[in-house]
Amino acid sequence: MHTEKSLSILLVEDSQQVAETIFDYFEEEQYELDYAANGIMGLQLACANRYDCIILDIMLPGLDGIEICKRLRAQGNNTPIIMLTARDTQQDMLGGLNCGADDYIIKPFDLMLLEARIKAVIRRTQGVGFKTQLNVGSLMIDLNTRTVSRAGQSIKLNPSGYKILLTLAHQSPNPVTRETIEQALWPDDVPDQDLLRRHIYQLRKALDKPFEQDMLITVPKFGYKLITDENA
Repeated sequence: MHTEKSLSILLVEDSQQVAETIFDYFEEEQYELDYAANGIMGLQLACANRYDCIILDIMLPGLDGIEICKRLRAQGNNTPIIMLTARDTQQDMLGGLNCGADDYIIKPFDLMLLEARIKAVIRRTQGVGFKTQLNVGSLMIDLNTRTVSRAGQSIKLNPSGYKILLTLAHQSPNPVTRETIEQALWPDDVPDQDLLRRHIYQLRKALDKPFEQDMLITVPKFGYKLITDENA
């Protein structure tokens, strides 16, 4: 069965045999595939191009699939991600889903099943690799214009505050570690923790001070989380 339009897929897989098998199958199904054999190249391709779906192996040289997924989500990249794992363990499955993956599939897998999973995650994002809006309760983040509003009221954020909010919103209501937030803000050189606290303070003042219910919650000895205010 052929798709109505060509779908763009990024495959990040270090096994050449697995990659060739997937390429052979999807070439006949009119998909357009990009390929990376290691995590670093996979992350670079994912950041540089728009894809309808990313197929991401967990065990990769350079950067593993979990770390790639975390970094993409922290940057606001909402392309559907399917994780591949050769290890049938609950820890791997939960690890992939908790870092922002949309689905997972265990090796060895049937190629028709993989294709069905790809189409399913794309349908869940309405056929668009990049969502245009992210909502948590009355909070709305427009990913195209990078504007934020809560209960219809515009919220002005500096670039660092926006990145923090985006990172928390992607994982909401789950907590996010300080380390993950710092990686989103300063991927190359993380400064002292006091700077993060100052950014959190500024974000909390903009996000919560004008409203009765707090959405930005501190999780002691761990990090922060964003909760919904819709029941306020």
